Amino acid sequence: MFNKLEVFEKKYEEINQRLYDPEVISDQKLYKELMKEHKNLTPIVEKYREYKKVKLAEEEAKQMLNDGGLDKDFRELVENELEESRDTLRVISDDLRVLLLPKDPNDDKNVIVEIRGGAGGEEAALFSGVLYRMYSMYAESKGWKTEILSSNETGLGGYKEISFMISGEGAYSRLKYESGVHRVQRVPETEAQGRIHTSTVTVAVLPEADDVEIEINPADLQIDTYRAGGAGGQHVNKTESAIRITHIPTGLVVECQDERSQYKNKDKAMKVLRSRLLEAKIEEQQSAVAQERKSQVGTGDRSERIRTYNYPQGRLTDHRIGLTLYRLEDCLNGNIDEIIDALITADRAAKLESSIEVE
Repeated sequence: MFNKLEVFEKKYEEINQRLYDPEVISDQKLYKELMKEHKNLTPIVEKYREYKKVKLAEEEAKQMLNDGGLDKDFRELVENELEESRDTLRVISDDLRVLLLPKDPNDDKNVIVEIRGGAGGEEAALFSGVLYRMYSMYAESKGWKTEILSSNETGLGGYKEISFMISGEGAYSRLKYESGVHRVQRVPETEAQGRIHTSTVTVAVLPEADDVEIEINPADLQIDTYRAGGAGGQHVNKTESAIRITHIPTGLVVECQDERSQYKNKDKAMKVLRSRLLEAKIEEQQSAVAQERKSQVGTGDRSERIRTYNYPQGRLTDHRIGLTLYRLEDCLNGNIDEIIDALITADRAAKLESSIEVE
C-alpha cells in the first residue's frame, strides 16, 4: 500500500508542476484532464502526508522512551502520546485503504434515470410519479439540473414510464444505488375501500455515455417519426414530431415525444440510446468478474427488490443493508442522503474486506 502511496505522491507533485506550464495551460483538453487527475489524487496525498506526520511523531516518542533519562511524569506523558499516535495511525490506515479502492470511472457522470410502473397498474404508475418527484427534489437539494427526456403519462397524473437526465457533479456516484425494484404498500388513491395494496416500480440508473465511449454507426439505426400521443398538450397528434429509434444490432428501441421539435426529440432519444448501450457494455464487463459483482451493494440489477415504502407505518426499508427509517414522507420529499450514505458505506466496507482478503 505504501509503495503505491509514494507513487501517487510523486505523480501529484509532477502534475502540480505541469499545471504551471504555459504549454499545458494553452491546451485546454490536457489542462482539464490534469486538473481532474489532480482533484482525484488530492485527498489520497493529503491523507498520506497526515499519516507520515503522525508516524514521525510516533517514532520520536519511541526514541525518547528508548533513550531513557525521563522523569516519571514526563515519561507518562510521552507514553500517552505514543498510544494516541498508534490509535491515530490505525484510523488513518483504514481511511487510506478506502481512498485506494478502485474508483468507478462513471462516478462523476450525469445520469439518465428510467422509471417504469410494474405490477399494480394505475397505482404503480402513480407511484412512478412519486419517485420522479423524490429524485427531482433530491437533485434540486444538490444543485443538480433535471430534464425530462421522454414520458408516457396516464390520465390520473402518473407515469407508465418516464426517463429524465440529472446533470451535476457526482450524480452517478450517489444515484447508482437506486437501480432495482421499488415496492410500495399503501391504500391506492384510486380506491376508497381502505385495503392496502402492494405495487412495484422499476428504476434504472444509467451513466450518461460520451460520444467517444459509444460509437454508433448511422447505418445501424432505423429512425421513424410519428404523431405524439398521451394525456394532452397542444401539439399532441398534430405534427409528426415524435421519434422512435431502433438500434438494429441489439434490438433496443428508444422513443421520445416530449418536445415539439423533431430534432430535439431525436437528440434526447440518442442520449438515452447511448446510455443504454453503455449500460449493456458495463454489464458485459462485470459479468466477467462475478466476484466483484458480489462485493457490490446491489448496483444495477433491475430485477432485485431493493426497497419497500410502507405508507400505513410511515416506513421505508432498504433490504440490501437492512436499514429501516420511520420518516417516509420526509424521504419522499427528497431527503434521502441518509439512505445513500449508508449504501455507500456498506459498499465500501464490502470492497475493503474483499481487497484485504486478496492481500
